[in-house]
Amino acid sequence: MNELGISEEVVRLVNEAEAECYEEFLKIDKRCDNNSLKVLSSFQRNEVTESCFNETTGYGYNDLGRDTIEKIFIDVLGSEDALVRNQFISGSHALTVCFFALLRPNDLLLSISGTPYDTLHEVIGIKENPSSLKSFGIRYDEIDLVDNDFNYEAIKEYLTNNNVKVVEIQRSKGYSTRKSLTIDKVEKVIKMIKEVSPNTIVMVDNCYCEFVSDKEPVQVGADIMVGSLIKNLGGGIAPNGAYIAGRHDLIELCGERLTLPGEGREVGPSLGVNKQLLQGIYMAPSVVASSLKTAVLTSKVLEKMGYEVEPRYNEVRADIVENIIFRNPEDLIEFTRGIQEGSAIDSNATVEPWDMPGYTDKVIMASGSFTQGSSIELSCDGPLREPYIAYMQGALTYPYGKLGLMKAVQKIMKGGK
Repeated sequence: MNELGISEEVVRLVNEAEAECYEEFLKIDKRCDNNSLKVLSSFQRNEVTESCFNETTGYGYNDLGRDTIEKIFIDVLGSEDALVRNQFISGSHALTVCFFALLRPNDLLLSISGTPYDTLHEVIGIKENPSSLKSFGIRYDEIDLVDNDFNYEAIKEYLTNNNVKVVEIQRSKGYSTRKSLTIDKVEKVIKMIKEVSPNTIVMVDNCYCEFVSDKEPVQVGADIMVGSLIKNLGGGIAPNGAYIAGRHDLIELCGERLTLPGEGREVGPSLGVNKQLLQGIYMAPSVVASSLKTAVLTSKVLEKMGYEVEPRYNEVRADIVENIIFRNPEDLIEFTRGIQEGSAIDSNATVEPWDMPGYTDKVIMASGSFTQGSSIELSCDGPLREPYIAYMQGALTYPYGKLGLMKAVQKIMKGGK
């Protein structure tokens, strides 16, 4: 490992931890096999051909590749319909489109997983913004989790006494200290919601979670869900974009909010991106498996070093994110710098905490990625606030993830030297 400046001590530590992760890796490989079968079957059923790679420009009418991609997402996610577009800038953009598509003035939005991710605060109006949902007269409330699970009694009481238009569930933890929400917990709470308030729309933020479990939220009762293509389902190949999947009537509304009423999903040129989106979903089972193995190994290694980790290496996972709780800013910064130095792109950069748009605290972020901000590629970030947690995720291949981890471990062992 001399080429990367990794000591024998670090190599030995990581290899010992890797051997202890064998059983967990077998489980990940089995799920990868199942998801690969699901994707390949959909490609063949929908008769993907080279013609699907052709680009459209202008209005984007009759885009064969774009429409075929959406059929594949319908199959893979088990949804009634799907909107998969490169016009989405990010997962947060797709969530915003979804909110504005489903909610009208005086409607009530309820988050039952606590405060949503930082980038949605100005969207909702938690932080003032003249373009927020709040500025359009849309009301918002939230119910915190209790012991990393939904507060079922509080949710039931709230739904009984209020006319809630949309319930929002964020599965991944974001920059909070809670656990991410497993598909079993999501299924249980959706069943209760539908019993108490059957007309309430259940919307799930599924970012970081696709292909981690055997089922997706729309398969356990969610009406609509949202995810990013520079995360799991883009396979590290999609250059941008996101998806919204769920009930046909709701997807139609989202299409008209993304473009314009009357044209909706019929427009939107692919601009030559179809091949990359198809390759991305095709590679996604393998790439997600690599990310999960990297997360499991990271958890085991950092735990052996005496740090708190969440989840532990053998816990059931809801997403690809691994938390390392450093409890001091120095280790958070050096570990993140190590991930950057262990990357293929911009490995010579020294990352610094900065005022990132959409965030309250300074954030340090390592993302030596081929696609800017891609979280399915090996990356690590965290806000400079107590308890100083590094949120690590991604790896296009497990060997690259392992090497990046070694570089980060070397960095904190040597105190940044």
